[in-house]
Amino acid sequence: MFNSNGNEIYFEHSNGYWRKSEYDSNGNEIYFEDSNEYWYKYEYDSNGNKIYFESSYIGVLYDNRPTPSCNGKIVEIDGKKYELKEV
Repeated sequence: MFNSNGNEIYFEHSNGYWRKSEYDSNGNEIYFEDSNEYWYKYEYDSNGNKIYFESSYIGVLYDNRPTPSCNGKIVEIDGKKYELKEV
């Protein structure tokens, strides 16, 4: 079975093996799972580069996702407001 973009989203063999995939709006595969209990997932940046990979066999292989910054956030302590600055 294929989605409207021509990507295979489901396959089943007569021997009982099956596999399924999910894709993001850019056609990048973001999830795979099969009947052998194997799965993996990917995340991509805005340029289509893989920035995260995790699988059922090895866990997280790499994680290059950007870390959020607190720079510019406002916190209040004892009624006084402070703006955070990343150093």
